[in-house]
Amino acid sequence: MLLLPLLGALAFSAYAAILVDPTAEEEALIYLKQFGYLQKPLESDSEDFSPEEIQEAIRIFQLASQLPGTGILDHDTLEKMNQPRCGLEDPFNQKTLRYLLLGRWRKKNLTYRIYNYTPDMPKEEVRTAIKSAFKYWSDITPLQFREVTYGRADIRISFHRKGDSCSRPFDGPGKVLAHADIPELGTIHFDEDEYWTEGTYLGVNLRIIAAHELGHALGLGHSRFGTALMAPVYAGYRPNFRLHEDDIKGIQALYGKNSRIEDDEEQITTVAPTVSPTPTSPMPDPCQDDLDAMILGPYGKTYAFKGNYVWTVTDYGIGSLMKIQSLWKGLPGNLDAAVHSQRTKRTYFFKGDKLWRYTDFKLNYGYPKVLTRVPPNIGAALYWEGNQKIFLFKDDEYWQWDELAWSNLNPKKISSLFTGVPNKLDAALTWKNGKIYFFKGDKYWRVNKQLRVDRGYPLSKAERWMQCHQVD
Repeated sequence: MLLLPLLGALAFSAYAAILVDPTAEEEALIYLKQFGYLQKPLESDSEDFSPEEIQEAIRIFQLASQLPGTGILDHDTLEKMNQPRCGLEDPFNQKTLRYLLLGRWRKKNLTYRIYNYTPDMPKEEVRTAIKSAFKYWSDITPLQFREVTYGRADIRISFHRKGDSCSRPFDGPGKVLAHADIPELGTIHFDEDEYWTEGTYLGVNLRIIAAHELGHALGLGHSRFGTALMAPVYAGYRPNFRLHEDDIKGIQALYGKNSRIEDDEEQITTVAPTVSPTPTSPMPDPCQDDLDAMILGPYGKTYAFKGNYVWTVTDYGIGSLMKIQSLWKGLPGNLDAAVHSQRTKRTYFFKGDKLWRYTDFKLNYGYPKVLTRVPPNIGAALYWEGNQKIFLFKDDEYWQWDELAWSNLNPKKISSLFTGVPNKLDAALTWKNGKIYFFKGDKYWRVNKQLRVDRGYPLSKAERWMQCHQVD
């Protein structure tokens, strides 16, 4: 097959910082074709793409994803391709990188019907979430929407599992979350293999995804702005979500403004419906709560822990909240500290006087074990590349531990090694850039190679790490 070697030549360019395996290259090529970045003219009878075409497709995808437009398939680009997203193509890829209008309805009063319901949510919560999704658009346009329960509606909403009869079959959990047809076809389909929720960071938010797909059903393409509703990649639950200026300009270019709002109003907020979830343990709020621990863990992903939950942290914000035991079976919640060793690829978790050790996500034989040479209730831990040792922190002291050799484990004052770092830490880690980060409350401190806090710190954990933005 000619396509894969061509893509490989780009991925293994001398300019690439990280090598990419062949399977990932093939998946990337499929992605570029599936979502409209690689398209052959109708008159072409060849299915092959030149290296230049592939490199340009990667570059356009990177620019549309707020990544450096190198045209090289690196790990950051692959990670972006692996994020959950809408099933519609990205029609802004034709070098304009702005929203594209795909059509419009010839009337302003539209009906919608929900043909079936996800078992993940009570029926009335589904109806409320869908109604709220329509409100995003009716608030800023002359459009009016009315639910009907029988007969053919203008917009038809349903849930489908992988393998169900659907014009574009779904691919199981993750990846494609939903898709919609442009005007005036009026179909919106959700992937039932996802876990649909409202009012929580757990699972996939039905209201936001429904509003996104409705944008397509009304005639909007994808937006290149990552914080826009019409961005192709799902950015996670945001309780005070607002439409982006790009969303507003696009929909008003099709249907005009709502005469009930002021001409200078820039953003419309639709409040999340009030729900009463009954979780088995309190659901943390990554934008408000302190951390129990944070690690740069297996497969190079950043994991944050609070209570019984864990979530990934990326350059684009937070992932869905998951139960800790869904990843690390046998591990309790409410951890004291955690650290992943780049030296041994082991992950260590501390709680009370016990230590759990995992390789990837598998508990090692003989664990948990009782801590005997360091005190219980460790506050934070990190792996330092400088000496390949693990540092444990509690109150105003720290201990250095060598996993593969005998360690003295005499406590020392934090201030004797790290200048400007506070005591009683919540979490710590050495990140991808080789710098050390310490967390306490909503503040974090970055430490340079001289082990001094960099100028300008501390900064807000919620704003910089969790990508939470204050609503005025």
